[in-house]
Amino acid sequence: MFVREATAADWPGIWPIWHRIAVEGETIAWRADTGYDQARASWLLDPPGRTYVAHDGGRIIGSAQLKPHYGPSSHVANASFIVDPDRRGQGIGRALAHHVLGRACDEGYRSMVFNAVVETNHGAVRLYRSLGFRILTTVPDAFAHPRHGLVGMHVMYLPLEDRR
Repeated sequence: MFVREATAADWPGIWPIWHRIAVEGETIAWRADTGYDQARASWLLDPPGRTYVAHDGGRIIGSAQLKPHYGPSSHVANASFIVDPDRRGQGIGRALAHHVLGRACDEGYRSMVFNAVVETNHGAVRLYRSLGFRILTTVPDAFAHPRHGLVGMHVMYLPLEDRR
């Protein structure tokens, strides 16, 4: 597996993953009825944002975004990660997270904040905590989970100065 910056030509390989996660509705607050072009416009970022893909040699198995918050908080990074649901638990999310954290440090971000980590997304919460993120707060009943009903969303934070 390797990770590289995404190109527009990667979207047909990203879309099935993005769409399946949106339809499942368990981990990210995306609308299941989001169309191909609208999803592409939201996922493939223009600079200073960046989008990455994880490949297994032949196909895309995950993707990630790295982007700044806006204006006076642009020294704080934000990221999003998606992994092919059939490939979860194989270290793809961890590889993407390490890559994105390295790029965030290289680009001079001072910290990273995840604004909306669904509390029942145990794999992601475990991964982020293992990377040093801490939960600052949990917004109660902020996510309508299709199986668990209303669940909380964590705000998670990691300073990056020590990682340089």
